[in-house]
Amino acid sequence: MGRIGYFLLYACLAIVAVFQIFPIIWLVLFSLKDNREIFAESPFALPQEIRWENYLKVWESGIGVYFFNSVWITGIAVLLTLLVASMATFVITRMNWKLSKLVLGLFMVGLMIPIHSALIPLFDMFNTINLIDNPWSIVITYTAYNLPITMMILLGFYYTLPREIEEAAIIDGASLHRLFFRIILPMTTPVLSTTAIINMIYNWNEFVFVNTFISSDKYKTLTVGIQNFVGQYMTDWGAIGATLVISVLPILLAFLFFSNKVVEGISSSAVKG
Repeated sequence: MGRIGYFLLYACLAIVAVFQIFPIIWLVLFSLKDNREIFAESPFALPQEIRWENYLKVWESGIGVYFFNSVWITGIAVLLTLLVASMATFVITRMNWKLSKLVLGLFMVGLMIPIHSALIPLFDMFNTINLIDNPWSIVITYTAYNLPITMMILLGFYYTLPREIEEAAIIDGASLHRLFFRIILPMTTPVLSTTAIINMIYNWNEFVFVNTFISSDKYKTLTVGIQNFVGQYMTDWGAIGATLVISVLPILLAFLFFSNKVVEGISSSAVKG
């Protein structure tokens, strides 16, 4: 590829980058305006007066509680998903037993179940065991729904692990639990980083399950808490913009810091070692 080819390639990438970054810049400007500026002027105009009070307003109105709920629910669900998926993938790929392929198939069926088709059965189940309006219903649901995709990503990596490592550990007297937690699990760190980011983005942005299972403000997450700023007669759009910026920022920062791990994990699970 000559210089002209490289120039055209980078020009196209620059255009794509502008289109990707522009909505974030627009959202930040949107969050610094009031309703009059938002509706009376061009949506692309700079704010006449920077209104940082929009951020102060949403934080004082309880957005901190929603933010904290999003953090701990997302964190626990991601950790549980990675742990359960890693153990299940290890048992299916590294141990010989008759029903391994059947069990793997049952896990993969989860990829074909739409979220909305499971809402009523899940609501009935959680209502029976008194977990409605309880954040643990959200943690359990996130963990279960993310298992299939997490295991699918882990499978390619586990199949490439050399069995000589396990044999050497067993000869040295390592138990099955020590083999998994001390040897196998640390070796899967790159692909675990990838699945952690994917799970975190889904959990953080999820709306349907929280809106269905949670009714108390003290348990709501950011995605559902935004509705509190939409009134019957008046909506504070600047406050909604500030809330959206606060909700997007953690995921954006996490992806920027761990993007190399994501690429490394995808490469290591797709290319045989």
